[in-house]
Amino acid sequence: MDRVSVPGGMSAGASSSSASASVPSGQTAMKQWELNNSVKEDDSVYKYDAVEQENILNNRPWTNDVLYFKKCRITAVALIKMVMHARSGGRLEIMGLMQGKIIKDAFVIMDAFALPVEGTETRVNAGAGANEYMVNYQEVSEMVGRMENIVGWYHSHPGYGCWLSGIDCQTQMLYQQHQEPFVAVVVDPIRTCASGAVDIGAFRCYPSGYTPPEDGPSDFQPIPLHKIEDFGLHWKQYYPLQIEVFKSSLDAKLLDLLWSNYWASTLASSPLLNNKEYYNSLVQDVADKLAKAETTLSSKQYGGQIMGGSGSKKNQGEADLTEVAKLSARASSEQLKGLANQVIKDLLFNQALRSSPGQCGRHRSDVSTAAASSIMTNGVTAMATDPPAAAAAAAAAAARRPCRHCCPLPALLLQAILMHHSAVGKVGWMLGMGEDVTAVCLPRR
Repeated sequence: MDRVSVPGGMSAGASSSSASASVPSGQTAMKQWELNNSVKEDDSVYKYDAVEQENILNNRPWTNDVLYFKKCRITAVALIKMVMHARSGGRLEIMGLMQGKIIKDAFVIMDAFALPVEGTETRVNAGAGANEYMVNYQEVSEMVGRMENIVGWYHSHPGYGCWLSGIDCQTQMLYQQHQEPFVAVVVDPIRTCASGAVDIGAFRCYPSGYTPPEDGPSDFQPIPLHKIEDFGLHWKQYYPLQIEVFKSSLDAKLLDLLWSNYWASTLASSPLLNNKEYYNSLVQDVADKLAKAETTLSSKQYGGQIMGGSGSKKNQGEADLTEVAKLSARASSEQLKGLANQVIKDLLFNQALRSSPGQCGRHRSDVSTAAASSIMTNGVTAMATDPPAAAAAAAAAAARRPCRHCCPLPALLLQAILMHHSAVGKVGWMLGMGEDVTAVCLPRR
């Protein structure tokens, strides 16, 4: 996938001869994807026990405990099929169903298939044709020995996160009333392509009349401003399940062949260019939320001067600013990942085409590709966890004076690191460095 961890952006131009010669690189790409998505190997769950499943369906333990289901385990193959389906829809929502079984308190998703539905940017419309297709698919699956029942549905939220809207909650409630056990899965293909890890969520709705806990959503989710109202109205109607991804030993071999075929297209693609519309919308969302927070704080200040006011608007404005800071940090981090990707490829493939380090006549002759690569790696690693270490890396690179002649992309990356920390209010660590790091990182004329 355009730097996406699953092969959603595969190019059909890879030849079989190059595939055989590129197995090591394919294995590296596959290992990186497995690491990003915490994929585990497990062959035991592939055996279907009809008697056990019949007993679970007869006992219906979920009726005695609203929060009975805790996990949703998904095979790597089913995950890739769902993400590729979601990716094929672009900005339009897609929908499909998942086949699997129940093991203790977990849904185990073994396979997934797409439904022929009409999608828009906000919803999917499943008609009679989709229902007929679903029945026929299940019958054919049983004929070839795939006995797993349909235990859930999935759809996409392109660019606006994994959660359930009001329509999604209604759909899931109908499924839980008439086809229990059932789980809802949401995939965001746009954020998946931008971050490199599959953005996915699994959810179950509370039954009618149930009063959920008062705690808010535990994890920060960057919801676009035009979707916040829908998200805020319905987040108390469902709860998330923990997602685990697993594979069989046969899956490992198939995935290895898959990545061996398409690793070159992933290497050649640029996440910054392929996802530029998403990054633009993310920056626009930051600007809109910042304007909203400014309006809230301004109205509070004016109200306090005239009538004394209350602290509610101030608290809301501060909460909005906190969300903007988190969203800014996430947006800059994702772009830094893409820029770091470009830096590494530039250092590997393009440096030999340029003049030798130091021959531009402007800087010291000790600027080397290996040194610049080391500085970039250390700086990016330290950026998120240890700002002082990132500052030290920036100072080390500044001392070597990287420029557009010697090493252009590392200079831009250092500038982006400084902008990242400035955006989230972490500029204190820059003080006392003895020189203007931003100035030395900018290309010189």
